Amino acid sequence: MRLLIIGPMASGKSTIGLKLANRLNLDFVDTDQQVEDRAGAEISWIFDIEGESGFRIREEEVLKEVCLNDEIVISTGGGIIIEKNNRKLISESGVVIYLEVSIQTQLERTLMDKSRPLLDSKDKEQVLKNLKKQRTPLYEEIANITIEAGDRSNNQVVEEILKLL
Repeated sequence: MRLLIIGPMASGKSTIGLKLANRLNLDFVDTDQQVEDRAGAEISWIFDIEGESGFRIREEEVLKEVCLNDEIVISTGGGIIIEKNNRKLISESGVVIYLEVSIQTQLERTLMDKSRPLLDSKDKEQVLKNLKKQRTPLYEEIANITIEAGDRSNNQVVEEILKLL
């Protein structure tokens, strides 16, 4: 079994992915964490030095590699679905779980977070609205399961995913 979790930043992909992997006794990989580990630097630094395009190249390399593993839950970065090749690979690699979350929840969860380069703006809400408009159709295009993740506990979200699987 290979499960891939997609969704916007601060939707809970990493936390829910890890809990889901533990419940199903599967391995867990977070693509953002893999990019940072391999680069020896945080994503914000990669964005500063290589730009978003450099980060996206690294992200795609990690995705290709982790999708070769079986018995795994893969948590992806929020923008991984921008690239058509990534969407194709994700949709062909396993069950795709899309975690939906409101702009308000994202704002609350990222209020003090300085590690998200795309939110390095005075108007975080507008940035999140623009990202949502651009990315939501792409998430929906490849999702097998869609879960509203914002208003419930992580454990409740995991339970719903398990029921739907």
